[in-house]
Amino acid sequence: MANRLIFTITNVLILFCSLALANRPRFSRNETTAVVAASNADGICESMVTPRGYPCEEHKVKTKDGYVLSIQRIPLGRAGGKKGNRVPVLLQHGLLMDGITWLLSPPDQSLALVLADNEFDVWIVSSRGTKYSRGHEYLKPEDEAYWDWTWDELSANDLPATFRYVHGQTGQKLHYVGHSLGTLTAMTALSKGELVSMLRSAGLLSPVAYVGQITSPLGRTAAENFIAEKLKWLGLHEFNPKGDAVTKFLKKICALPGVDCTNLLNSFTGKNCCLKPSIVDVFLDHEPQPSSTKNMMHIAQMIRDGTIRMYDYKDAGENRRRYGQPTPPAYNMENIPKSVPLFLSHGGADSLSDVNDVNRLLRTLKHHDQDKIAVQFIKSYAHADFVMATNARQVVYEPLMAFFKLH
Repeated sequence: MANRLIFTITNVLILFCSLALANRPRFSRNETTAVVAASNADGICESMVTPRGYPCEEHKVKTKDGYVLSIQRIPLGRAGGKKGNRVPVLLQHGLLMDGITWLLSPPDQSLALVLADNEFDVWIVSSRGTKYSRGHEYLKPEDEAYWDWTWDELSANDLPATFRYVHGQTGQKLHYVGHSLGTLTAMTALSKGELVSMLRSAGLLSPVAYVGQITSPLGRTAAENFIAEKLKWLGLHEFNPKGDAVTKFLKKICALPGVDCTNLLNSFTGKNCCLKPSIVDVFLDHEPQPSSTKNMMHIAQMIRDGTIRMYDYKDAGENRRRYGQPTPPAYNMENIPKSVPLFLSHGGADSLSDVNDVNRLLRTLKHHDQDKIAVQFIKSYAHADFVMATNARQVVYEPLMAFFKLH
């Protein structure tokens, strides 16, 4: 029975990814340029922020390897007022998501808008390759080279570029909030001594560092069956699970009487306690977003090996050319400066940020300055609850803002 279940899940994953491959757009260079320009004109500000009564600014940030990232600024809350010296907060989404992560719920429940209403200067970034961040100095999304990156580059290039931009625009150090993969990129950057001079504190929601003990059937089965590697072998360099056919199919299923589509998320993230079924329809309007297949391979390596290392090219010569050694270098979480204020919030039902993996992370942080670290455990929460739960404001965001105000 167990083998049959794994076989079934594997086939579903392959079918899902095959649909994505079949539905990926095929553009000429001129057509791709037009699509990028159109999505910039119809950005996150226009679609998700200003209709709710909040001021919003669209910005662009260029990384050192040429990617052009979309970043939105919400300088004030609905009550208005003067910009003054509001403290900046940078929000970084997780894997297969974009900046809309922080805007999926109603205004009084979406973290970006809650922060703006509580007198923070809010900045939302979308990682390379997602809908609003598909620009590059000279590469196009249909180029294989455009997708030659993993979260190593998000940590080394995207995050420092956005930090420098927000710091330069505001003249202030900033608070940071990451969810899921957005916590991994921050922690690995901090472990190398980056970002520290521009950072006030970091909020890490569903922290992902070690992932060797994840219990997500879809996530673990994909890793153990080398699904991403097979897709790369088939020539799929962009991993895009949001083909039109897949989205329409899921929405039709979700519209059927008696069907609770929160189970679609639960099968991957763990049983989320506090999502309204209607939030899934909003979610499917905007998410999931693309990533690189190479990035999915990197995460699968972490699941199989139980380590936090740079991407393994599985070739000693290529690793030596890239890293100066036959195996990829490891990131050491113990090197995160002990004086950096950290707020970590994790859930007992989370199958991606598993309790055992988080506890392993916390053991590496045991020498952190005790007055600079706060750990929150929410037994009923799973992965998506941290960004979409109906009670996230009371349970997570209020304590997070209190932590920010201490630092």
